Amino acid sequence: METNNIDNNIEYTSQKEPLIIAEYGRNIQKLVQHCKGIEDKEERQRFAEAVIKLMSQIVPQQHTKTDYNDKLWKHFFRLAEFDIDVTPPSGEMPVATKTIIEPQQVNYPTRNRTHRHYGIQIKDLIKKAIEMEDGEKKTEFVKIIGSFMKMAYKNWNREHYVSDEIIMGDLISISEGKLKIDENVSLDGLMSSVRHRSKKNNHSNSKKKKYSSKKKKNYRRY
Repeated sequence: METNNIDNNIEYTSQKEPLIIAEYGRNIQKLVQHCKGIEDKEERQRFAEAVIKLMSQIVPQQHTKTDYNDKLWKHFFRLAEFDIDVTPPSGEMPVATKTIIEPQQVNYPTRNRTHRHYGIQIKDLIKKAIEMEDGEKKTEFVKIIGSFMKMAYKNWNREHYVSDEIIMGDLISISEGKLKIDENVSLDGLMSSVRHRSKKNNHSNSKKKKYSSKKKKNYRRY
């Protein structure tokens, strides 16, 4: 029974009033609250100044700052919830300000979230292709878009096979029927030809660099 009585008398931190400024601790906060209850104005002023001295001892590293004393008085008024009749040395009474700044609401992107596995850029490319004039250039550009879509789909889902029909169907769906690839076109073949062409260009560029470097060496001999 005695043990139960002891447990009931324990005051947990979660049951206490929250600290307004944690660096000064709970005792300073209690002293400020006591100061608010002093009826005599002169005695209340003296008590407030004594609390300010205690506060300065708790945070001594701030003494070098020029506005240190004003800051202490601002903290004192904040601990008193700006409801106390005392006068700081400056004569200016601190006013309550909004300490918590509410963040501005960030609008969520309004882009269509369907076919996200193709990426955002694919929709921009499709939009550009729709705006192009009909012709061979537009046809080739649409084929490149289709091959890129297939590559993106494979990167997103490596475990399952994806056919050209699925890509062509998604292209029609995203473009709202404005773009279409001929059924006889092989998107895999198109990709391989593009890769082969890029490798060939890289190979020729490297040859040109080697030739130019040799030419420079021969020129230096003379």
